[in-house]
Amino acid sequence: MAGGAPARAALRLRLARFRSWSALQLEIPDGASVALTGPNGAGKTNLLEALSLLAPGRGLRGASPEEFARRPERAGWAVEALWRAPEIEADSAELRVGADPEGRRLARIDGRELGRSALGAPARLVWLTPALDRLFLESPGDRRRFWDRLTLAFVPEHGERALAYERAMRERNRLLEDPRADSRWLDALEDEMARAGTALSSARMETLRRLSAAAEEASEDFPVARLNLTGLPEAALAEGFSPEETEAAFRRRLAEGRPRDAAARRALIGPHRMDLEAVYVGKETPAALCSTGEQKALLVGMILAHARALAEFDDAPPVLLLDEISAHFDAGRRAALFQALADLGAQVWMTGAEMRLFEAAPPGTLRLSVRETLEGSVLEG
Repeated sequence: MAGGAPARAALRLRLARFRSWSALQLEIPDGASVALTGPNGAGKTNLLEALSLLAPGRGLRGASPEEFARRPERAGWAVEALWRAPEIEADSAELRVGADPEGRRLARIDGRELGRSALGAPARLVWLTPALDRLFLESPGDRRRFWDRLTLAFVPEHGERALAYERAMRERNRLLEDPRADSRWLDALEDEMARAGTALSSARMETLRRLSAAAEEASEDFPVARLNLTGLPEAALAEGFSPEETEAAFRRRLAEGRPRDAAARRALIGPHRMDLEAVYVGKETPAALCSTGEQKALLVGMILAHARALAEFDDAPPVLLLDEISAHFDAGRRAALFQALADLGAQVWMTGAEMRLFEAAPPGTLRLSVRETLEGSVLEG
């Protein structure tokens, strides 16, 4: 880490009435990495999800707040972490998210209530779950959402820009259904789409540049994907046009395409059409045609590149949440993964069915078992 910045880490984790956890208090010595094992349904992923809620957004499952409350109590829930990060002036701070019994969302740093987006810088988190294992086989929309989550870590306003673009596009689609629609109103909506859409595309391309540079530093023992973003106006940005030129061209094409978009009842160009392409560099094979294990390895390689890029961006690596990370990996690939994590120097929270999967985990890893009881999930050392 540059400049001797303190490593980002959870030093203590507390849960109250969160999913399968009635209560939890876990001390993590010096921010060590954590390996959680246990049977399916014991509560391992719930614990990682709790940590993910410290970051902006809806967490690693994309769930709604009412889904977090433990049943049958359905009372207010809370996640609290003693957190260490370069952005925190003191040695550490209490980060807390939760909901009161009426369901109102709360976010606090050292007792001060604030918006959840304010937690984003100190609680820099990167996660990977089995739900993403089919990323290269799923729809372009799934890949866009994945890429936007990576981009959001570098550009906090990316989410607001995406919402602004989607609102303007929906309103334009609605107006195009009316042949008497005011062209001046369409001009205004297309101006908003061009402005927000170009900013979205520019941020996505910058994320591509950062990850591609970070991938060049990857270990030869772990596969690398060559990434590309397709669609407009990303293509214009990739070809060297300035954002102003791209915005003007996008606005012009939207205006010219009104009859076509009206007939299709949707916008046929724009960043909402972006897709992510990945090619396994070692085999020059599209990721979608690779084996299940190779696809998982390529995806993990992308997450590691993202973590390295964030470490360069922030002068400290993020905290990684890796759910069922050893699935589909043989012993050799597991060893390569754990070596890459050790080289990164990040705190990593990992889950798996058996402890033997973590024999080669980074030195000092805290190994714990999760068990389900009638009172809820419990940890055993």
